[in-house]
Order: sequence, then C-alpha cells, then structure tokens
Amino acid sequence: MTLKLIVGPLLGVEGDSEYTVCFLTPLDVQKAQVNLDGKTFDAEKVRDLPHGTFWRTSLQVKIPEGRGSGRVAEYQVLLEGAIVADVHCRTEWHFYIPAENERPKFAYASCNGVSKADKITKLDEPFALWRQMSELHKEEPFSMLIMGGDQIYADSIWDKVSSLDDWSSLKFEEQVVRKSTKKMMKQLDDFYSRLYKQRWSNEHMSLMLASVPNVMMWDDHDIFDGWGSFPRDLQNSEVFSEIFRHAKKYFELFQIRTLKNRTLLSIDGDHYAFGFTFRGSSILALDNRSERSIRRVMSDAQWGDVMNYLDRTKQGSLFVMSAVPVVYRDFSFTESAMDLTPWHEDLEDDLKDHWRAKEHQGERNRLIMNLLDNAGLRQQKDGSSKTVFLSGDVHVGCLGVVTDSRNERLVKLHQVVSSGIVHPAPSLIQWLGIAAVTNDDVEPINEESTIEARMLTPVGSKRYIRKRNFVTVKEGTDDKLWVNWITEDMCRGETFDQPLYPIASSPDASKR
Repeated sequence: MTLKLIVGPLLGVEGDSEYTVCFLTPLDVQKAQVNLDGKTFDAEKVRDLPHGTFWRTSLQVKIPEGRGSGRVAEYQVLLEGAIVADVHCRTEWHFYIPAENERPKFAYASCNGVSKADKITKLDEPFALWRQMSELHKEEPFSMLIMGGDQIYADSIWDKVSSLDDWSSLKFEEQVVRKSTKKMMKQLDDFYSRLYKQRWSNEHMSLMLASVPNVMMWDDHDIFDGWGSFPRDLQNSEVFSEIFRHAKKYFELFQIRTLKNRTLLSIDGDHYAFGFTFRGSSILALDNRSERSIRRVMSDAQWGDVMNYLDRTKQGSLFVMSAVPVVYRDFSFTESAMDLTPWHEDLEDDLKDHWRAKEHQGERNRLIMNLLDNAGLRQQKDGSSKTVFLSGDVHVGCLGVVTDSRNERLVKLHQVVSSGIVHPAPSLIQWLGIAAVTNDDVEPINEESTIEARMLTPVGSKRYIRKRNFVTVKEGTDDKLWVNWITEDMCRGETFDQPLYPIASSPDASKR
C-alpha cells in the first residue's frame, strides 16, 4: 500500500529561526521524518487519533544576513524512509525565510468556515480567498500567516453526534445534571478527528498551511458557537466539560502544535496564550476561550503571564491577537433591551461574546490601559513602533483606534479586523438590522476623555467591509505599517473597493 499524509503538512513558526512541521499519518506508520534542504530531521510521534497518528518535527533554520532578500527553503515528508505525498499528490513544499533585518510580509485571516452547512452551498467558490492568497504568495512571499479564530467550525456537533442530539432534547434542569457516557466520549473523539481531516483538505488552504509558517489562536466555533458565554450551570455541566476536553485536545494538536510549542506563556495547558519575537516585531496571542465565562475573559493566571510577557518585550512593534475585536460597535442598547424581554436566552451568548458586554468592560479597560502603557514605553525606545490588535469574529472587515493624549507623545492602539476568509458577510438586511441596534460613536475610555476609542474608515472603502476578506500587513520604507484588505471582489477581478490603511507612528505633541 502506498503511504500518504492524511492531514498536512502543517508548517509552524516559534521564533526567528525556529519552525515546526506537523502532520497526520496512517496509524501503522512507525517512522516519520522531514527532509529540509537536504538535511533529515526525525519526527516525534505525539498521539494516536481515531483517523491517524499525529507527528511533530522541530526545525532550526539558518537566517540570511543583512536587510536584503531572504531565501526559499524546500522540504519533504518521509514515512518509513520514503518521500510521501499529501492528499493532493504534492510531494514537496517551499517556504520563505526572511533575511535578518528584512521587513517581513504577514497575512492575517479568521472565520475559516460556516456556521450552518447550507451557507457554504450559497457561495460560488468557498475557498476563493485561499486561492487568492496562494497567488499573492507567488508574487511576493508571506513570511507568516496569522489565524485569529474559528479555524474550524464545529457547530455541526449537535447534528453529527447522536448522543448529544438526545441530550439536547432534555429540559435545562436535566441537561446540567446529566452524566456523559463512554459512547458520547467515543463519538466526540471521532467527531473532532474527522472534522480536522475533512475541513483542512481544501487544495488551496492546505497548500498555504504547508507553505507559509503559521500561528493560530482559537475562538468559540473551534469548540462550538458561543462557548464560554453560556449560563454558569450549563457551562460547568459534565456534558459541556466533556465537549470542551475533546475540542481542546484537537486544538492543542492541530493549531497549537502540542505543548512543546516554545512560545506558550503557560506550561500547564490551562490556557494557550503565546508570545514570541519575529524579525523585531512581537506577536502576542490572548487565549479568550479556554477560561472564559460570562463574568470573565481571562483568568488571573493568564493575566499574570501576559503582563510578564509585556514586561519582557518593550521594543519594536507589537501585534496582539484578540479573536473578538476590542474596538468595535457598541451593543449596550441591545443588552439593555434584552434584560427586559423573555427571549434574551436565544441571543445572550452572542452579545456576551463581545468585549463591550457590560460584564467584560472592566477587563477590557484593564487590557487597553496596560497596552497603552506598554506602547508608550515602546515608543520611547523606538519611535517607529506600533501596537496593533488583530481580530476577526464579526464577519466584516474594519478598522479602529484607541488614542491616548494624556502625555506629550500621543499613544495609539490600532485595531485591524479581518473576517471572514470563508464565512460570508452579513446580507444587507442583516447589516441594517445590526446598525439599527448598535452605534459606532466615539467612546471615552477615561473620565477626562483624554483616552478615546473610535472606528476609522479605510482608504478606498466604506467604513465596514461587507465582503469576505483577509489582510496583508507589511511595514514600508516610509516606516508606515501598510494594511490591505483582500476581498472576494478582487478574486473575481472586480475592483469596486480596494481597502487599505497606512498605520503611522504617533508624533510628539509638539509636532502635532
């Protein structure tokens, strides 16, 4: 029998010269290796799953010196000593290693799927943006792909897992006390294993995950819709806990690439926040799902780990991954209306997911204030540094900013939202409904209104990009961070909107 990879290869990055390659093979494979530029690295067998064995390889690469062009590395995967192909019969892959002082180009994407199966049938080409990313990568290679949530849509769990279908028919009081069963655990294991195998098999997406070093952080759909924003008794029930345990297991393998990931801020796996430096910029990913509840987003332990990381990194630009936007429209009117209606349970998890939900506003302000302090220190050391949130979740592209004018030097936190690369945007009717019950007025963060948050309008676009999209990010020779939203219109050769925005460094007050 000819061996083939079942999933992967999945190319990861954990630092300037540290890369990983992970993949899923048939269960009977005993030896796996990766050949990188003629040098062979042994892969470590991590875990047997219902649909194969998961392997991980750590790679150290040589960084090209200077500010010039980087180099392209080539690799193959070997099983039992023989080079093997992926599900699309590809047997070799290439990735770009930027030079030591090169300004690398990043891609950012989120919402890689659909919440309901019928939505994908309404899309002409569901993976068109992955194809477009592949074409852009050929023209000018990406050094990193950052994925900010909902890499897998697991909402079909309620239809595909029969034991959960039975549980869903129970009354609330029965659900919270019902025990999980061996049958349920086996079905859950099979469900998540099959999900990654099926959803990550697309020709263009799988090529990008093998060709661009990538990092990922989960959001609710990687577990199921609304995870962490349900009533406490339900959230803590045995059935919910069992679902989370299995979702966490597969997220840890396929997206985090195991607890051996050197960028993780916690070594015990209670949360998956991570941080690392790449070519002078820092990437910090907040885990806003592992410990989430209606009352909190991150635990004290994660807050401590995040603050320690910020204390250690005070130079260069900082990209903060927050799956749900920190700067976005205000839903407080809708929240207030829900408190007075009997139907609020149906929508509560959607509203409680937002950082501006009343239960999370204090924690949101804590995040904003600490990042402003960190951004101020970065600007003192490096006047060209920027601090940028990267977010998704809301199925539109948009741009926001927090400005702090308390001191002589203006400090800014920009918010770039890209959503989704596969999930369709709201229809016009849906968006008009959202706009009717929300607002994007300027928001004062402190009593003196010297710190404010507001939405911005990208150049060449409306304020909200109601098209499927991903973004490219690259610092130009002008020291501005150029953000371009690549939309589905561009994939079809249409150019109605070409959203972009140059994020500049904050000037001294005396120069404003």
